[in-house]
Amino acid sequence: MKLVKKAPAILLLEDGTYYQGKAIGKIGTKGGEICFNTGMSGYQEIYTDPSYYGQIIVNTTSHIGNYGVLDVEQESNTPKISALVVNSFSDIYSREKADHDLQYYLEKSGIVGIADIDTRKLVRHIRSKGAMNAVISSEITDLEELKKVLDEVPSMDGLELSSQVSTQEEYFAGHESAPKRVAVLDLGIKTSILKNLAERGCYCKVFPAKTTYEQMKAWNPDGYFVSNGPGDPGAMEYAVETVKNILKDDRPLFGICLGHQILARANDISTYKMHHGHRGLNHPVKNLESGKSEVTSQNHGFSVNLEESEKNRNLKITHINLNDNTVAGIKMLDRKAFSVQYHPESSPGPHDSRYLFDQFLELMNT
Repeated sequence: MKLVKKAPAILLLEDGTYYQGKAIGKIGTKGGEICFNTGMSGYQEIYTDPSYYGQIIVNTTSHIGNYGVLDVEQESNTPKISALVVNSFSDIYSREKADHDLQYYLEKSGIVGIADIDTRKLVRHIRSKGAMNAVISSEITDLEELKKVLDEVPSMDGLELSSQVSTQEEYFAGHESAPKRVAVLDLGIKTSILKNLAERGCYCKVFPAKTTYEQMKAWNPDGYFVSNGPGDPGAMEYAVETVKNILKDDRPLFGICLGHQILARANDISTYKMHHGHRGLNHPVKNLESGKSEVTSQNHGFSVNLEESEKNRNLKITHINLNDNTVAGIKMLDRKAFSVQYHPESSPGPHDSRYLFDQFLELMNT
């Protein structure tokens, strides 16, 4: 095999820290909020998760690219990450059924990246200083010029992004003859969520992020689903208003991740930006109703206010994150509405939490 000589690249962080490495993916310059994912596998699913829109992802796994990419493992039609940071990047892959190598995939998708970085050192820095904006370039080597590019990158705090990754046209998922109809508010939904609903006998109509309640109700669904997605829930009053109106309808509602935060805000509970967020496949969560713990897949940089949740007499906290006691799940006491901060579809990740889809079905059957 002929080794490909890689161009030099630079990663510059908002606090002035910089790293030098080798270019991967497309040659170019790209900025975003830098954060890390601790998952040991599933890099393609991570890159195509719309919740990562606007973010530079650091993979903590040492070797990335070694099993290539497979078209059916997409969580959306294209990678949604802003850029990519890895330690050791593999130009070749060993999985026989893979469709492409990762370099081809990233280059074709226009994703800029950097390799040969001490990601352990970088992640320790982010854990200490917090998530911040950064820029990667394989074409600009002058740090002063890169700082100018970095200054133009918007802060994730207060940024509305769901309408940029949401579908622009309504579409269907599942079988038309399925016994249950679910209206899905797409704030940046993953394909695996729709698959989990369809497998349980749901015919889903997926609506753009800024669809009104009246438009969704006109389809006469048995239940409503509010999806995951990117950005600050505090900048999404349009979605909060839609959920408030859905709650008046008193039909079952299930929210995941950003959908969880929107349900909280619809109950006048605030959200806040976390220090560095939760992103990985091994976050422990305790179900306070069953007393059992789950290993979960998580990806979020905002969280629901714990104190306000505890004081709200119309809500019950159902799940708690065992790492930091943040709110991981809530349900309303006078409505058939519940939500979780993590990803029960778990693609990638463990399947401990897929029972939540069954609970949603049970609500629609009562």
